[in-house]
Amino acid sequence: MVNVAVLGCGTVGSGVADVFRMNSSLIAKQAGREIRVKYILDIRDLSGTPYEELQIRDFALIESDPEISVVVESIGGAGIAYEFTKRALAAGKSVVTSNKELVATHGDELLRLARENNVSYLFEASVGGGIPLIHPISRCLTANDLTEVCGILNGTTNYILTKMIREGISFKLALKQACDNGYAELDPTDDIEGKDACRKICILASLLSGRHIRPEQSFVQGITGVSLSDVKFAESANYKIKLLGRALRTDEGRWAVWVSPHLVPASNPLSCVEDVFNAILVSGNAVDDVMFYGRGAGKMATASAVVSDVIDIVASAPRVLNDFWDGDGSDITCDSAAIPSKWYIRTNDQSLAAALSGQTVLRNTSAKASEAAFITKKAYNRQALDTLIGRTVPLSLMRVL
Repeated sequence: MVNVAVLGCGTVGSGVADVFRMNSSLIAKQAGREIRVKYILDIRDLSGTPYEELQIRDFALIESDPEISVVVESIGGAGIAYEFTKRALAAGKSVVTSNKELVATHGDELLRLARENNVSYLFEASVGGGIPLIHPISRCLTANDLTEVCGILNGTTNYILTKMIREGISFKLALKQACDNGYAELDPTDDIEGKDACRKICILASLLSGRHIRPEQSFVQGITGVSLSDVKFAESANYKIKLLGRALRTDEGRWAVWVSPHLVPASNPLSCVEDVFNAILVSGNAVDDVMFYGRGAGKMATASAVVSDVIDIVASAPRVLNDFWDGDGSDITCDSAAIPSKWYIRTNDQSLAAALSGQTVLRNTSAKASEAAFITKKAYNRQALDTLIGRTVPLSLMRVL
């Protein structure tokens, strides 16, 4: 018998408890031992729920209980979840989480602490929800030299952009629908400003590089500046606008990491990913491109990934699984502005439009008469692009994938 404690009984935590309850026999078969949830830590009253008899409010009970070998952290954030995770690992208990903010911010420290105490710190559900991603990258693709990861990592923004593309509605109205349908948080800032996607791409970049690359070492731009005019101009050239997280290794061996809206050509499989779905392309020198696709969030999908990590720990003991990355990666990163690409430019500055007349001109019959949009015919890094457009600030500026 293996005893587990769950921290937090919100969407993910209650889902984890549900999965253990629903699939107890199957889980025991896969793990080789029965796994039981002994405690659920939550400050809210769980009376009337299936888990009221498991509720505790004092983490010290979990920390000091020798019967607890695995802790599931589903509190979220990098505050008390960080403190409880450190204490659990120091007490010799493995920790499993879906908390991308905590992993992206403190992953190297927590992985080191897990190794020092001969336990595991696993976080499959922190990127892609229920999509198997971290295990395939860190285990199944290890025969490859992995040089790039690029993907749609946030379902909320993808839903908003899909609504704008399909229905021709404004960003503001699409965001309202995302909130009304439960696809966005009450405060959607982290989603629409790209912060959520940034945390996830940093985790993936850390996996590929073997060093901890933090959000502050990346460039982040959300979708609040994307207009219906941009959508129409992109469509005229057979592109769709997607918020992409990208991590790319340069020829010099450094990693550029960024999140920003891109024009994605119809020939690229990412252009077909719609609504709340996520998709991630990983490039390796043996497999070429591998694509992972599915729902990037949701109670049961995320809980499934969390429970799978717990099973891995139980089935693999005493082997420690957390050899993902080691040490700070600030010395191996570079500014994404140095990465050349073609660019989409929308402007109402006639002098800039004249200067760009040699580039590919896009069409939009519903655009204002003063507006014009272009795609550069060759790739520019940001410095060269700034030279091309001069001091003018375009209405919209996006990379072209």
